[in-house]
Amino acid sequence: MRAALGDRSSRLPIGPATIYSPGASRSSGVSADDSMVGGAARMRAIWARANEAASWRRAAGTGMLVSLAMLAACAPRQKAPIAPVAPPPPVEKPAEVKPGEVHRVAILVPLTGPNAPVGISLANAATLALVDTNKQGVRLTSYDTAALGAAGAANRALADGAQLILGPLLAADAAAVKSAAEAKGITMLSFSNDAAIAGGRLYVLGFQPAQSVSRVVDFAASRGTKKFAALVPEGVYGQRTSVAFTRAVAAHDAQVVALTSFARTQAALPVAARKVTDYDARLKQSATTTTTKRPDGTIATATRTTPPVAFEALLVADSGAIAAAFSPHLAKFGAQPGSYLMMGTELWNTEPGLGASPALRGAVFAAVPDQRFQSMSRRYQARFGGTPSRLSSLSYDAMLLAISSAGGQWKLGTAFPQQLLDDPQGFAGVDGIFRFKGNIAERGLEVQQVGQGGFTTVSPAPTAF
Repeated sequence: MRAALGDRSSRLPIGPATIYSPGASRSSGVSADDSMVGGAARMRAIWARANEAASWRRAAGTGMLVSLAMLAACAPRQKAPIAPVAPPPPVEKPAEVKPGEVHRVAILVPLTGPNAPVGISLANAATLALVDTNKQGVRLTSYDTAALGAAGAANRALADGAQLILGPLLAADAAAVKSAAEAKGITMLSFSNDAAIAGGRLYVLGFQPAQSVSRVVDFAASRGTKKFAALVPEGVYGQRTSVAFTRAVAAHDAQVVALTSFARTQAALPVAARKVTDYDARLKQSATTTTTKRPDGTIATATRTTPPVAFEALLVADSGAIAAAFSPHLAKFGAQPGSYLMMGTELWNTEPGLGASPALRGAVFAAVPDQRFQSMSRRYQARFGGTPSRLSSLSYDAMLLAISSAGGQWKLGTAFPQQLLDDPQGFAGVDGIFRFKGNIAERGLEVQQVGQGGFTTVSPAPTAF
């Protein structure tokens, strides 16, 4: 790989562009014949080759260390010479690339400011996809949406000849960039999860809460659950999960017995718990026994029995931490842990410590499969240091999609062909299978169950659409 390091602009943390040119000794790149394979199969093949290449590099590195160690053990020991002071390394000039020689991909993410950790993680993961696949002839350039502004970053990328845009991260930034990109006929793969911005040449890759809610409701319904309730946060996220929830329940001819919104404040939780359990109405229906005289002459005091909660499954459409905070309030109003199925959303997939809360054990949620992300994460850490954002898989998969098309159906010197995204068989990457419907990534999700030792898959993700 040749990195253009001379220009310390706001485009890349380590330079403006990366052009990957693998050596001839070993290549796991994609041949021209790969363009004849379907999208999902093609990306599966690329993913397998990326893992193979990464494994080969690790094995080769290990072997080299062993060989050097053996040689060192056999060699006679000599007094180590004093190393001369090395001159400063020469500044590498930016790689000159003639127009039409490479496929130009721009990634628009925040590389400075409060969202920089996520943005840098996305940029690095896209670079890792190039390294893992050993793909030739693809140039990846990063532009800082925080420093340049989303519109400024897009204009710079388009002026530099970008033929495909990955990003931006935020919905507002994507909306600001859309018209400029479409005017040039350039397709955008945004990392936002805001389905409202999708359309035209703008595609949304972000994880959709509606899909997660629908999948977990399907799982519960398949096990006989007929009465559902939900606690949803105020705001756009809550509104969209509410719509998805009611539609998913209706699709199974089941019943929504309660749907309660809440503010994300400590004082609001007990109020919402009381409402979703319908505690006041149940209390009025309580049956009170009269005092009775026992055979031994003692008096049995009157008792009051409150009817059970009406729901069999309860969705908490927020983080697992919020769900755990709700649990004691729910129990106070008659919804004891274990008396119903608690369900979560894709947000829980980023909270591996949820099993420490006894109230959440047995709860389920739907999310993308994690196995390949864990493998990618290890390679990321080895190359860049640090732990990648969970969203970094979005840029890795977007880059894999570009790589799988480069040199085949995506001809040199042309914009990325939008019609390639219409493949009904979809694509396969770090986050499993996905395809675009209405410009929104539809994903194959698995259902995880929270246990004391972590998460367990109770319903695997599909492997094909």
